[in-house]
Amino acid sequence: MNRRRWLLVVAILAIVLLAILGPNRRPGPGSTATGHPTGQPTGQPTVSPAVSSPVSPPRSASLAAGSLATLLDLLPVQAEERTGYDRSFFVHWIDTDGDGCDTRREVLIEEAVVAPIVGNDCRLSGGRWHSLYDDIETTTPGDFDIDHLVPLAEAWDSGASGWTEARRTAFANDLGVPWSLIAVTATSNRAKSDGDPADWQPPLVSVQCRYAADWIAVKVRWALAIDPIERAVLASYSTTCPDTRSIVLAP
Repeated sequence: MNRRRWLLVVAILAIVLLAILGPNRRPGPGSTATGHPTGQPTGQPTVSPAVSSPVSPPRSASLAAGSLATLLDLLPVQAEERTGYDRSFFVHWIDTDGDGCDTRREVLIEEAVVAPIVGNDCRLSGGRWHSLYDDIETTTPGDFDIDHLVPLAEAWDSGASGWTEARRTAFANDLGVPWSLIAVTATSNRAKSDGDPADWQPPLVSVQCRYAADWIAVKVRWALAIDPIERAVLASYSTTCPDTRSIVLAP
Protein backbone atom coordinates (compact mmCIF):
# COMPACT_ATOMS: atom_id res chain seq x y z
CA MET A 1 0.00 0.00 0.00
CA ASN A 2 1.50 3.33 -1.05
CA ARG A 3 1.92 6.19 1.38
CA ARG A 4 -0.99 8.29 0.00
CA ARG A 5 -3.50 5.41 0.31
CA TRP A 6 -2.27 4.65 3.85
CA LEU A 7 -2.84 8.28 4.96
CA LEU A 8 -6.31 8.24 3.41
CA VAL A 9 -7.27 5.09 5.38
CA VAL A 10 -5.95 6.59 8.65
CA ALA A 11 -7.93 9.81 8.06
CA ILE A 12 -11.15 7.88 7.41
CA LEU A 13 -10.69 5.81 10.58
CA ALA A 14 -10.08 8.96 12.63
CA ILE A 15 -13.29 10.56 11.33
CA VAL A 16 -15.31 7.42 12.12
CA LEU A 17 -13.92 7.24 15.68
CA LEU A 18 -14.72 10.92 16.36
CA ALA A 19 -18.28 10.44 15.12
CA ILE A 20 -18.78 7.46 17.43
CA LEU A 21 -17.07 8.72 20.59
CA GLY A 22 -17.78 12.45 20.36
CA PRO A 23 -15.50 15.09 21.84
CA ASN A 24 -13.42 13.88 24.78
CA ARG A 25 -14.06 16.59 27.44
CA ARG A 26 -15.41 16.85 31.01
CA PRO A 27 -18.95 18.16 31.34
CA GLY A 28 -19.10 21.77 32.52
CA PRO A 29 -21.21 22.97 35.47
CA GLY A 30 -24.25 23.48 33.24
CA SER A 31 -23.99 20.12 31.46
CA THR A 32 -24.64 16.46 32.09
CA ALA A 33 -22.11 13.68 31.39
CA THR A 34 -23.43 13.46 27.81
CA GLY A 35 -22.63 17.09 27.10
CA HIS A 36 -26.31 18.27 27.11
CA PRO A 37 -27.35 21.29 29.23
CA THR A 38 -29.20 20.39 32.44
CA GLY A 39 -31.69 23.29 32.10
CA GLN A 40 -34.76 23.22 29.85
CA PRO A 41 -34.64 25.13 26.52
CA THR A 42 -35.55 28.82 26.77
CA GLY A 43 -39.31 29.31 26.99
CA GLN A 44 -40.03 25.76 28.15
CA PRO A 45 -41.30 24.91 31.64
CA THR A 46 -38.84 23.37 34.06
CA VAL A 47 -39.67 19.73 34.78
CA SER A 48 -38.96 18.54 38.30
CA PRO A 49 -37.15 15.21 38.56
CA ALA A 50 -39.14 12.20 39.69
CA VAL A 51 -38.94 11.39 43.39
CA SER A 52 -38.71 7.75 44.32
CA SER A 53 -39.97 8.14 47.88
CA PRO A 54 -43.04 10.02 49.21
CA VAL A 55 -42.41 13.53 50.46
CA SER A 56 -44.65 15.25 53.01
CA PRO A 57 -46.38 18.26 51.40
CA PRO A 58 -45.83 21.71 52.89
CA ARG A 59 -48.48 22.67 55.45
CA SER A 60 -50.14 25.07 53.02
CA ALA A 61 -50.38 22.49 50.24
CA SER A 62 -53.59 21.02 48.89
CA LEU A 63 -53.94 17.25 48.84
CA ALA A 64 -55.62 15.61 45.87
CA ALA A 65 -59.29 14.80 46.33
CA GLY A 66 -59.79 11.42 47.92
CA SER A 67 -62.53 9.08 49.02
CA LEU A 68 -63.44 8.97 52.69
CA ALA A 69 -61.64 5.63 53.05
CA THR A 70 -58.46 7.10 51.55
CA LEU A 71 -58.55 10.16 53.80
CA LEU A 72 -59.43 8.11 56.87
CA ASP A 73 -56.25 6.10 56.37
CA LEU A 74 -54.23 9.31 56.77
CA LEU A 75 -55.33 9.71 60.39
CA PRO A 76 -53.35 8.17 63.26
CA VAL A 77 -55.36 6.10 65.72
CA GLN A 78 -54.71 6.69 69.42
CA ALA A 79 -56.53 6.96 72.73
CA GLU A 80 -57.98 10.34 73.67
CA GLU A 81 -56.52 12.39 76.52
CA ARG A 82 -58.42 15.35 77.98
CA THR A 83 -56.18 16.13 80.93
CA GLY A 84 -55.76 19.88 81.41
CA TYR A 85 -58.43 20.98 78.91
CA ASP A 86 -59.98 24.42 79.25
CA ARG A 87 -62.18 26.00 76.57
CA SER A 88 -60.44 29.34 77.12
CA PHE A 89 -57.29 27.85 75.57
CA PHE A 90 -59.04 28.26 72.17
CA VAL A 91 -59.56 32.00 71.81
CA HIS A 92 -62.65 32.89 69.75
CA TRP A 93 -64.42 34.71 68.19
CA ILE A 94 -61.88 37.12 66.69
CA ASP A 95 -61.87 39.58 63.80
CA THR A 96 -59.14 37.95 61.75
CA ASP A 97 -59.16 40.32 58.78
CA GLY A 98 -59.95 43.53 60.69
CA ASP A 99 -63.15 44.30 58.75
CA GLY A 100 -65.27 44.76 61.87
CA CYS A 101 -66.93 41.33 61.67
CA ASP A 102 -65.75 38.56 63.99
CA THR A 103 -65.61 34.89 63.02
CA ARG A 104 -69.17 34.18 64.18
CA ARG A 105 -70.61 36.90 61.95
CA GLU A 106 -68.35 35.97 59.04
CA VAL A 107 -69.83 32.45 59.11
CA LEU A 108 -73.39 33.80 59.32
CA ILE A 109 -72.77 36.13 56.35
CA GLU A 110 -71.20 33.34 54.30
CA GLU A 111 -73.86 30.71 55.03
CA ALA A 112 -77.00 32.86 54.76
CA VAL A 113 -79.52 31.50 52.25
CA VAL A 114 -80.82 35.08 51.97
CA ALA A 115 -78.01 37.60 52.37
CA PRO A 116 -78.38 39.85 55.42
CA ILE A 117 -77.85 43.59 55.59
CA VAL A 118 -74.58 44.27 57.41
CA GLY A 119 -74.97 47.34 59.57
CA ASN A 120 -72.81 49.23 62.05
CA ASP A 121 -70.64 46.99 64.26
CA CYS A 122 -71.45 44.15 61.83
CA ARG A 123 -75.03 43.95 63.03
CA LEU A 124 -76.94 41.54 60.75
CA SER A 125 -80.58 41.96 59.73
CA GLY A 126 -82.93 40.83 57.01
CA GLY A 127 -81.22 37.52 56.30
CA ARG A 128 -82.32 33.91 56.54
CA TRP A 129 -80.36 30.86 57.66
CA HIS A 130 -80.81 27.10 57.33
CA SER A 131 -79.54 24.57 59.87
CA LEU A 132 -78.05 21.58 58.06
CA TYR A 133 -78.31 19.27 61.06
CA ASP A 134 -82.09 19.46 61.57
CA ASP A 135 -83.55 21.27 58.52
CA ILE A 136 -84.72 24.32 60.49
CA GLU A 137 -84.64 27.89 59.22
CA THR A 138 -84.53 31.23 61.01
CA THR A 139 -84.44 34.93 60.24
CA THR A 140 -82.98 35.67 63.66
CA PRO A 141 -79.22 35.02 63.62
CA GLY A 142 -79.09 34.96 67.40
CA ASP A 143 -81.10 31.71 67.30
CA PHE A 144 -78.19 29.89 65.69
CA ASP A 145 -74.86 28.79 67.15
CA ILE A 146 -71.63 28.46 65.19
CA ASP A 147 -70.62 24.84 65.56
CA HIS A 148 -66.97 23.79 65.54
CA LEU A 149 -67.50 20.70 63.43
CA VAL A 150 -64.74 19.03 65.41
CA PRO A 151 -65.45 20.41 68.90
CA LEU A 152 -62.71 22.23 70.77
CA ALA A 153 -62.55 19.60 73.51
CA GLU A 154 -62.35 16.84 70.90
CA ALA A 155 -59.50 18.67 69.17
CA TRP A 156 -57.68 18.93 72.52
CA ASP A 157 -58.16 15.20 73.09
CA SER A 158 -56.82 14.45 69.60
CA GLY A 159 -53.59 16.41 69.59
CA ALA A 160 -54.33 20.11 70.08
CA SER A 161 -53.13 19.91 73.69
CA GLY A 162 -49.61 20.03 72.26
CA TRP A 163 -50.25 23.03 70.00
CA THR A 164 -49.18 26.61 70.52
CA GLU A 165 -51.80 29.15 71.60
CA ALA A 166 -51.64 30.72 68.13
CA ARG A 167 -52.44 27.41 66.43
CA ARG A 168 -55.37 26.73 68.77
CA THR A 169 -56.72 30.20 68.02
CA ALA A 170 -56.36 29.54 64.28
CA PHE A 171 -58.29 26.27 64.67
CA ALA A 172 -61.07 27.90 66.68
CA ASN A 173 -61.54 30.61 64.01
CA ASP A 174 -60.86 28.55 60.88
CA LEU A 175 -62.43 30.34 57.92
CA GLY A 176 -60.02 28.76 55.45
CA VAL A 177 -62.47 26.05 54.37
CA PRO A 178 -66.29 25.95 54.45
CA TRP A 179 -66.57 22.82 56.57
CA SER A 180 -64.68 23.69 59.77
CA LEU A 181 -67.38 26.02 61.15
CA ILE A 182 -71.11 25.81 60.45
CA ALA A 183 -74.19 27.80 61.52
CA VAL A 184 -76.80 25.48 63.08
CA THR A 185 -79.61 25.61 65.62
CA ALA A 186 -78.51 26.08 69.19
CA THR A 187 -80.54 22.97 70.05
CA SER A 188 -78.58 20.70 67.71
CA ASN A 189 -75.22 22.24 68.60
CA ARG A 190 -75.78 21.75 72.31
CA ALA A 191 -77.11 18.23 71.83
CA LYS A 192 -73.89 17.41 70.01
CA SER A 193 -71.79 19.10 72.72
CA ASP A 194 -68.23 17.75 72.46
CA GLY A 195 -69.17 14.33 71.07
CA ASP A 196 -67.50 12.65 68.12
CA PRO A 197 -69.40 10.65 65.46
CA ALA A 198 -69.50 7.62 67.77
CA ASP A 199 -71.50 9.74 70.25
CA TRP A 200 -73.63 11.94 68.00
CA GLN A 201 -74.85 12.24 64.43
CA PRO A 202 -77.13 14.88 62.90
CA PRO A 203 -80.77 13.88 63.40
CA LEU A 204 -81.35 14.52 59.69
CA VAL A 205 -80.24 11.18 58.20
CA SER A 206 -79.77 12.60 54.71
CA VAL A 207 -76.81 14.74 55.85
CA GLN A 208 -74.98 12.12 57.91
CA CYS A 209 -72.63 11.19 55.05
CA ARG A 210 -71.69 14.82 54.58
CA TYR A 211 -71.15 15.19 58.31
CA ALA A 212 -68.81 12.19 58.40
CA ALA A 213 -66.92 13.51 55.37
CA ASP A 214 -66.55 16.96 56.93
CA TRP A 215 -65.37 15.45 60.22
CA ILE A 216 -62.65 13.44 58.47
CA ALA A 217 -61.69 16.49 56.39
CA VAL A 218 -61.22 18.69 59.46
CA LYS A 219 -59.11 16.08 61.21
CA VAL A 220 -56.90 15.60 58.14
CA ARG A 221 -56.60 19.37 57.64
CA TRP A 222 -55.37 19.87 61.20
CA ALA A 223 -53.44 16.57 61.52
CA LEU A 224 -55.55 15.37 64.45
CA ALA A 225 -55.85 11.76 65.63
CA ILE A 226 -58.91 9.56 65.98
CA ASP A 227 -59.65 7.01 68.69
CA PRO A 228 -60.43 3.34 67.85
CA ILE A 229 -64.22 3.57 68.34
CA GLU A 230 -64.39 6.82 66.38
CA ARG A 231 -62.46 5.18 63.57
CA ALA A 232 -64.77 2.18 63.45
CA VAL A 233 -67.82 4.44 63.08
CA LEU A 234 -66.15 6.58 60.42
CA ALA A 235 -65.01 3.46 58.57
CA SER A 236 -68.62 2.28 58.34
CA TYR A 237 -69.52 5.57 56.63
CA SER A 238 -66.48 5.47 54.38
CA THR A 239 -67.65 2.22 52.78
CA THR A 240 -71.16 3.50 51.98
CA CYS A 241 -70.83 7.26 51.45
CA PRO A 242 -69.84 8.46 47.96
CA ASP A 243 -68.44 11.75 49.27
CA THR A 244 -64.90 12.88 48.47
CA ARG A 245 -62.96 15.85 49.77
CA SER A 246 -60.07 17.91 48.44
CA ILE A 247 -58.13 18.73 51.56
CA VAL A 248 -56.24 21.94 52.16
CA LEU A 249 -53.81 21.47 55.03
CA ALA A 250 -53.85 24.08 57.78
CA PRO A 251 -50.94 26.52 57.76
